[in-house]
Amino acid sequence: MPLDRFSAAWREEYVSSAFAGELDKESNECVFCVLGAEPVDESTGVLKKTAYSFVVLNAFPYGSGHLLVLPFRHVGSLEDLDDEEYQDFFFVLRDTVRALKGAYGPEGMNVGMNLGHAAGAGIPQHLHAHALPRWQGDTNFMTTIGETRVLPESLQSTWRKVHAHL
Repeated sequence: MPLDRFSAAWREEYVSSAFAGELDKESNECVFCVLGAEPVDESTGVLKKTAYSFVVLNAFPYGSGHLLVLPFRHVGSLEDLDDEEYQDFFFVLRDTVRALKGAYGPEGMNVGMNLGHAAGAGIPQHLHAHALPRWQGDTNFMTTIGETRVLPESLQSTWRKVHAHL
C-alpha cells in the first residue's frame, strides 16, 4: 500500500522561523522565564504556581483550554530537572489535567511534550508540557485549509474557567 502524501506548504514559514517567539523582543529574555516571574492573575495568564513549576495559558492555543505546564528553572529537557523539580512538574501536570476535566468535561485529553526543535518544540530551551482538552469532532478544515483556528472563547474566559478548578 503506497503512502499517501498531503502537502502542508503553508507550514513552511513556521518551520523556517523555528526560533521565532523564543525571546521577549523588549528584554531579550526567554518568554517562559518572563511569564514565570509574573503573578497568578487573569491579566498575566498565569494560573498556578508551586515551589518549582507554574501553569499558564497557551497564548496561541490549538483549542479551548490549551494550557502549558513549565518548571521555573530554564532547562530544555526532562533529565535536566532534579528529583524535586521533576516530581513537582508532574504533580502540577496531573492537577492541570484534573482542572481541565472539571472546567470543560472533555471526552479526551492531549498531554505531551515536544523535546527539541526536531520534535516540534517552538521554544525548546525551556521545557514545557501541553495539556489540551479534546472532543469528538473538534477538528475541522479551518486549520488545514484556511490556516485559521476557531476558538469559541477568549483567553480570559479560559483563565476564569480553569482557575476555579485549580
